[in-house]
Amino acid sequence: MLEVTCRCYEKNTLVSIVLTSERPRRHIARRAQAGGNSHISTVTCSRTHYDLRCAQRKFPRNSNQLILTKTYDDPTILPPTARNAWTFLETNSASAIMKAVCPTEWAEVVDILSTYRLNPSTWLRKGGNRGHVPKEIDKEFAKRGWKEARLDLETTTLIQDKGKNSKPTSLPPLHQEGYFVDNYKNRIVLDVEWAAKDGNLDRDLAAYRSWHEAGAINAGIIITRDREDLFKLANHLWTNYQMGLPPAQRQAKFKLPVDLHTTTTTALDKAELRVRRGVMGTCPILIVAANRSTWNGKPYI
Repeated sequence: MLEVTCRCYEKNTLVSIVLTSERPRRHIARRAQAGGNSHISTVTCSRTHYDLRCAQRKFPRNSNQLILTKTYDDPTILPPTARNAWTFLETNSASAIMKAVCPTEWAEVVDILSTYRLNPSTWLRKGGNRGHVPKEIDKEFAKRGWKEARLDLETTTLIQDKGKNSKPTSLPPLHQEGYFVDNYKNRIVLDVEWAAKDGNLDRDLAAYRSWHEAGAINAGIIITRDREDLFKLANHLWTNYQMGLPPAQRQAKFKLPVDLHTTTTTALDKAELRVRRGVMGTCPILIVAANRSTWNGKPYI
C-alpha cells in the first residue's frame, strides 16, 4: 500500500502539505504491472483502495506514448491576442485542462501572454545568469500571486499481509527533494527557460512527471524562445542599429551583444526533442516560445 504526501516550499518555508488526489485506476494498474507486481491484491493511495485485478489486463507497450494536441488553437481557450504572438507545443490537452481545472491561474497566464512583448533594448542586453527577459516575465507572474516554490515528495510504503485481521506495517518514508520552480500557483508549475543550459529541460520535465504522477500538480508550462526565428530578428535589429551610428562607431562585423545562436541552450527545438521522447510522461505540458511576433515592434536603442 502506498501513501504519498507532497510538501510545497516557498523559499525555505513550508507553506502547505498536500495529500495526493486519487490516482487513475488504470495508471496504478499499469505501474503495478510494469513493476512485475500483478499479484498484489490491493493498493492504498491517499486512503483509497483499488482492486488491482485489472493489472492482469494487457496494456499495449506504447500506452504511455506521446499525445500531441492543439487545444490552444481553440479561441475560447486561448484568445488570438495570445495565440498569434507565441509558438506553442502541447501534450495531453494541457491548455484545455488548465482552463477547466484552474481557470483563475489560466486566465492569468493568458493575460501575460497577451500583453508581454519583447523589448529589444532589454532582450539584446547582457543580463547575468538569467537575463532580463526571464526576470520581466517572472515579475509579471509575481504581481498576480505566483511564487517561486519547491515541491518535495514523501512516500510511505505500507505492507499489508494477506490475513484479514493483520495490521499494515510501514517502511521508513522516502523523501524526494524537488527544485525551486520559477512560478507556482494552485497546482500549476511554470518555468522560464531562456537561454539556460538545455539540461534544465530534462530536469523540469522529469520533475513535472513525478509531481503529476503523485497527484501534486495538474499541468506544467515552460516559456522559452524560438531560437532561429529570434536570431534572424536580432540580426535585423542590430544591423539597423549599427547602420544608424556614425561610421567611426560601427562594429566591423556587427556582432550581436548577446549570444543567441548557441545550440546547447534552452529553446523550442530542444524542448521539442525532449517532449517527443516522452520525458514528461503523461503530465499535460504546454511549451510556449517567443518568436518574431512576440517583438513589440520597436528598434534597438
